[in-house]
Amino acid sequence: MNISLFGNLNSDEISAIAHAAAEILKKSGCKVFLSDEYKDSALRNLAEFLPDDALMAKCDIALVVGGDGSTMKTAKNAAICGKSVLGINAGRLGFLSGIEKNELNLLEKLAFGDYKTDERIMLKAQIIENGETAGDYHCLNDAVFSRGDLARLIDIDITGEGRDVLNVRADGVIISTPTGSTAYSLAAGGPVLSPELDCFVITAICPHSLMDRSIVVSSSSVLCVELKSDINNNSILTCDGEAPVNISAGSKIKVSLSEYKARLIRLKPDNFYEIMKKKIIERRF
Repeated sequence: MNISLFGNLNSDEISAIAHAAAEILKKSGCKVFLSDEYKDSALRNLAEFLPDDALMAKCDIALVVGGDGSTMKTAKNAAICGKSVLGINAGRLGFLSGIEKNELNLLEKLAFGDYKTDERIMLKAQIIENGETAGDYHCLNDAVFSRGDLARLIDIDITGEGRDVLNVRADGVIISTPTGSTAYSLAAGGPVLSPELDCFVITAICPHSLMDRSIVVSSSSVLCVELKSDINNNSILTCDGEAPVNISAGSKIKVSLSEYKARLIRLKPDNFYEIMKKKIIERRF
């Protein structure tokens, strides 16, 4: 079993977790691969080293140590390569992580194939400028359309198959997958969706309306988003919390089901609702 290990090993905490994980994996008969960047780290006797662009292709499983952001980024890259990912939580919430840092002994299961894999749909956002595709972005959590530098509302029109779906004046709109329904969309008042559903949820951010609710649409829908700002402001697209992309006036964004699916490894019997209870509901008190 080849396992590539991802994470910021310049962090002492993450490096210590990665070292302990690599020891367990090596004892279980797995080969561990790391980025060339860490050749001189404390893991030099536990792993083989490869260029960054070869790590995902080499592995059977991608193992990431970090928070939800790190797990999400690695899961998207793994999805494109058809690989599965397991997260070890070294962050605050770790909703996407398969195990906690005090559960590293469970890693032995990987060597014996004693695990389950959950597939999660992703969405694709395509920026269309003058009829041409200016950028493709795959999202595991959400695509967020929002105002730019100024604290002013923007007008957002969303259509599907040429028919109106939502017209709203707001700070922005979140289009989320079921996986992302427990993230920004939830904070904005959206519903929690079971991750095995094939749908997207559209949630407005601070809408200027007395009556506003999230809209759930089939993942087979192809949505067209148009953003209208005043002359002194701009609009941006943010995919999974990564660096924002400026949206030019007159551009349209097509949102549809991605051809890729994230594959998250599960080593524990907890289901989605039990994890939500532990990570989100009980954590508040």
